[in-house]
Amino acid sequence: MNLPLLMTAFGLVLIIEGLGPLLFPNKWQKYLLELSTQKQNVLRRLGGCLVTAGSVLLIIFQ
Repeated sequence: MNLPLLMTAFGLVLIIEGLGPLLFPNKWQKYLLELSTQKQNVLRRLGGCLVTAGSVLLIIFQ
């Protein structure tokens, strides 16, 4: 695997993840509060969907 490409992808993830709290801190806090009240099963499904979608995108565009 190409380390510079991996670090670029990781940097982009950090930038995208940081936009929410940077631009909308109040909405982000409410979102996290709502997320923390969800059942574990719902969170596992959400995490599984995100991992699956990310894996598919990596396979398609690799």
